[in-house]
Amino acid sequence: MVKMLSGVWPLLLGIVLIMLGNGMHFTLIGLRGGIEGFSSAELAIVTSGYFVGFLSGARISPVMIRRVGHVRVFAALGSFMSAGLIALPLLTEPWAWTLLRVLIGFCMSGIYVTAESWLNDAATNETRGKVLSAYMIAQTLGIIGAQGLLTLGDAATSVLFIGASILVSISFAPILLTVTHVPAVEVARPMRLRDLFSGSPLGTVGIFLLGSVYATQTGMGAVFGTQIGLTTGQIALFVAMLFAGALVLQYPIGWLSDRMDRRKLIFMAATLGATSCILGWLSDGDFRLLLASAFLAGGVTTPLYALFLAYTNDALPVEQMPAASGGLVFTFGLGAITGPLITGWAMQKLGPFAFWPVLGATFAAIALFALYRMTQRASVPMEATESYLGVIPTASPVAVEAAGVWAVEHAEAEREAED
Repeated sequence: MVKMLSGVWPLLLGIVLIMLGNGMHFTLIGLRGGIEGFSSAELAIVTSGYFVGFLSGARISPVMIRRVGHVRVFAALGSFMSAGLIALPLLTEPWAWTLLRVLIGFCMSGIYVTAESWLNDAATNETRGKVLSAYMIAQTLGIIGAQGLLTLGDAATSVLFIGASILVSISFAPILLTVTHVPAVEVARPMRLRDLFSGSPLGTVGIFLLGSVYATQTGMGAVFGTQIGLTTGQIALFVAMLFAGALVLQYPIGWLSDRMDRRKLIFMAATLGATSCILGWLSDGDFRLLLASAFLAGGVTTPLYALFLAYTNDALPVEQMPAASGGLVFTFGLGAITGPLITGWAMQKLGPFAFWPVLGATFAAIALFALYRMTQRASVPMEATESYLGVIPTASPVAVEAAGVWAVEHAEAEREAED
């Protein structure tokens, strides 16, 4: 492990710093938006804007990299993202924030594609699984740490936004000053949604609904906390618990994934998510119950993403997996754009606690569809399934494809060892 990390630590350090800045700005949107008097519906549009940009960046950035190279794209996108973060407190209008969030989302997606290309190139077949796992942990720890930084300033001023911009700016130093080899970027063209649905209905529908869940949690969680009167520290802790739950539950769910029918596990995880949302809805603002709800709801969301990827790979031939990975990332992005809009409208009409019923209903839809699919298709034999790897929802198609390749190779190696 030490030898593996010695070759990629600058990349991992850079990712942690990027996620500190990006994680701060996600929560700051809810905090500052509440101070400025933005409505739930307006903040929902602002939230969706990020995922519009993120989805666009995943498609366009590989083309940009092939034309002008990794270093130029990485530096340019980092500069634009840093500028966008500083501009947020200067242009406190919903329309301006929406445009800036599209820009930030686009830049963040391109940064992921570039960094993950370097990371994947630095890994070997033997270390790829560990490298990707370390990368996912670095991202999650960065987001959790970002919430702690929010307590060091006042969201009503520009200080925290400037801090987020500084973190993003300095994050590029350890990466650009150490990376020498420039890898090729080859991202497969996403599979058509019709073909993806035909190959894996549960994977396609499930990951669309999960995109709605993830974007609602990350984008509207701080809005919910602001509107029910939580302090900045409480909101930061609430959002941190969404990601802390994922860090804790990823391993046990992944362990179960390789030992039972993944559709049953998807049903169980989604049911737990729906139950946690009922707890949040009935909490009546009790902060301890809200933290427990956030821990469980966030805790199953990230593992569900990896479960849907693994389950879809089980249903498709190896040669279709790269295209399917791109299709799943695109489908997830569509759900991420839609989810906050629905939640924001519900919170506008029914009050802030509508946050929980919308999340719960989406989890329930995932569980019910998984239950239905169990009646339509026989389960894949355990010996024919691919290995599970904890890919998180913020990963670009580069990391998702790399995880798929690792899953196939690892599963084949295990089967050969057993023979």
